[in-house]
Amino acid sequence: YVVKSVNVNASATVTWDKISKFGDLGAWHPAVAKTEITAGAEGKKGAKRTLTLQDGGKINEKLTAYNAKQKTMSYIITDSVLPVTAYASTLHVYSNGADKSVVVWEGSFLPKAPADEKAASDTIAGVYEGGLANLKKILE
Repeated sequence: YVVKSVNVNASATVTWDKISKFGDLGAWHPAVAKTEITAGAEGKKGAKRTLTLQDGGKINEKLTAYNAKQKTMSYIITDSVLPVTAYASTLHVYSNGADKSVVVWEGSFLPKAPADEKAASDTIAGVYEGGLANLKKILE
């Protein structure tokens, strides 16, 4: 299980607007070259997306919950190049006062191979840290 967060000097609304598009993770995550909705509709539970990473790897994900009012979305990985399985994640934006917000990204998963628990955790932590750091940079 990995949880990462970042404080952003931008309102929760502005921050949510940047990260809320399930069909455009590349808008703020530097590892993602392309995001494509392959089934369903943007922001609707059940939507599926394929991420193409900068190195060409693919990740297929499915939106399991989406609440714009609460500024939260959850998704699962259905197939990926990452060393994890049974992956489920939630992104949540909280207001932290005027023009400030906190983004919390959490995920639970199992390593694809039992011996790879550290590799799995390190990989996911790296994905979250890289995305959140870039989000902060973009919004500030």
